[in-house]
Amino acid sequence: MNEFIQAVSAAFNAQDLLGYFLRIAVATFCGVVIGWERTKRSKEAGIRTHCIIACASALIMVISKYGFADMVDAAGNALAGTRGVDPSRIAAQVVSGISFLGAGVIFKNGNTVKGLTTAAGIWATAGVGLACGAGMYRVALIVTALILVVQLLMHKFSVGNDAYSNGEIRITLVDTPEIRAALKQKQKELGIEITNTRITAGSDDTLTFVLQVRLKRPISFKEVMQFMEQHPEIKSLSV
Repeated sequence: MNEFIQAVSAAFNAQDLLGYFLRIAVATFCGVVIGWERTKRSKEAGIRTHCIIACASALIMVISKYGFADMVDAAGNALAGTRGVDPSRIAAQVVSGISFLGAGVIFKNGNTVKGLTTAAGIWATAGVGLACGAGMYRVALIVTALILVVQLLMHKFSVGNDAYSNGEIRITLVDTPEIRAALKQKQKELGIEITNTRITAGSDDTLTFVLQVRLKRPISFKEVMQFMEQHPEIKSLSV
């Protein structure tokens, strides 16, 4: 009975548990940081998704490294009657398994593909979680900061096609030279690239434009309302 109690106590060694918890906690924090940037851009995979991915990846790495210690001796050799341990076997499945989540946020919108950056971030977050689970805290924190900086800089300076977001603008207006000039000026200010246009003439001398666009940044409700107030020729506008 005493031997059983000692075995249970050893299994729940407070120092080991603290070390494992620290690794998982750091991974979870890194996931929150990466997910925060995605959430600010209204992406499908945000804080909760990245947080859980990093946390679970760290847990899997801890299991992979320490979950089979009873199958080897102090020198790392397999005990009699066991098949030995390959610490990388379970952790390696995270790399392939996370691809299913990444594929879930990639979808086609017209002639463009959306979600590639978020999918890449999910994959990177899994790597950060594995690094924390392995006890490589500094590497995990540096990579987290690097991912965050790359995401912020690429969006700020609109580097590459994946820095743009696709959307649709629908506007109904009374066609005048003044409103056309105003629309061209606003397009230039916001850096809007029009990829497809559909125009319909109404029975009340109005035109309805349906524009497929690429945006450097989202257009706020306040901006839409201000533009409509300044130009009464616009009857309706949706972004």
